[in-house]
Amino acid sequence: MSKLRLAIVGAGPAGIYAADILLKAEKQFDVSIDLFEQLPAPYGLVRYGVAPDHPRIKGIITALREVLDTGQIRLFGNVLYGRDITLADLKDHYNAVIFSTGAIRDAPLDIPGIDLPGSYGAADFVSWYDGHPDFPREWPLTATSTAVIGNGNVALDVARILAKHADDLLPTEIPANVYEGLKASPVTNVHVFGRRGPMQVKFTPLELRELGELDDVDMVVAEEDFEYDDASKLAIETNKQIMVIDRIFRKWRDEPQTGSSRRLHLHFFAKPLEVVAGPDGSVAAFRYERTEPDGEGGVRGTGEIREVEVQSVYRAVGYFGSPLDGIPFDERRGVIPNREGQVLDDADEPVNGVYATGWIKRGPVGLIGHTKSDAMETVRHVINDQANWWSPEHPEEEAVVELLRSRGVEYTNLDGWHNLDEHEIALGEPEGRARIKVVERDEMVRVSNKS
Repeated sequence: MSKLRLAIVGAGPAGIYAADILLKAEKQFDVSIDLFEQLPAPYGLVRYGVAPDHPRIKGIITALREVLDTGQIRLFGNVLYGRDITLADLKDHYNAVIFSTGAIRDAPLDIPGIDLPGSYGAADFVSWYDGHPDFPREWPLTATSTAVIGNGNVALDVARILAKHADDLLPTEIPANVYEGLKASPVTNVHVFGRRGPMQVKFTPLELRELGELDDVDMVVAEEDFEYDDASKLAIETNKQIMVIDRIFRKWRDEPQTGSSRRLHLHFFAKPLEVVAGPDGSVAAFRYERTEPDGEGGVRGTGEIREVEVQSVYRAVGYFGSPLDGIPFDERRGVIPNREGQVLDDADEPVNGVYATGWIKRGPVGLIGHTKSDAMETVRHVINDQANWWSPEHPEEEAVVELLRSRGVEYTNLDGWHNLDEHEIALGEPEGRARIKVVERDEMVRVSNKS
């Protein structure tokens, strides 16, 4: 009986699901899996992409932890692909590799002024408030009025964190530096702009409803946005999720303003045109064109130009993948070109031994749970491609450990993650919090590797 030595690069949900599915699949060979993660801690997007006030979504970690705690998967954290371990190294130690590195960059928004001081990518802001170790500890929260461009769940997360009072985040795992930054924020108005209508939004009813539950924050919507066309009316009648979203909007439209200290405005039919600079060269306003339904499910411009004074802008128009050394990459879509998870070269031919899953495979679409079915497709090809696996010269499990040690890589392992996990929970206990995240990379490694 042969044995598959498999490397998985990326220890977020996509990578862990792939490992779990492969271990449980029917196959004619044994499996040994090593999971490589550039951060000292696992779980990727669940730890560093989900807002801290969404503990129920973070419950996915429980399921992921159960997979890792079976003892059938080795974790190598704080190992950067392309620097600490290369494609040549993987070929020397494994039969195949699955890349599950996700998408953490902001997708571009090509409008004038988008790069002005005071204009930010939502992905960077999310990484800051989630305590990602590779991002600055401080964030310039000086605006009294700010704009968020986008109509997906990330846009709502960003808007909610900006509008929410910092003290209301204290029961969560929010890092101390993030709490202090948000506590000092002078914001009074947060504006969210979407190009299409309120019945064409990409966020979920749960995310939307949470906005209306913020303490001392008034929801502001414009009645002109709710003159529904036939397509919107049909969507309400035939789609339960859209029906619930409409019900939430109806509630807000009927509620009077209470004079809260902060207001969260939702603007629809607003096509971004320009981030306008002030005399000092930084963000002073957001300019957009009013749109209207085109009768075919889209929108068209009306020629009416509007402008809202803001001092900062966050673009939340999607995430984008990053290229990997030695691996084909689609610069336009921000993904690894592939067919059902089999990585393809420039001639659309499969690259032996190389696979992809998760957002780096299909782009940043779908919820975290969707990565499971995605991983199934990829794993099926790994199993069936046995004839095309690599033939490593050093497949012994200890060989890769010796390689990392010889390069002075201070890697962390699963026991180390347990150390860090327990340490963060202990930091939070005196304050009645779920945990307090350790943010500094060196400190994460130190705590993880304590004896």
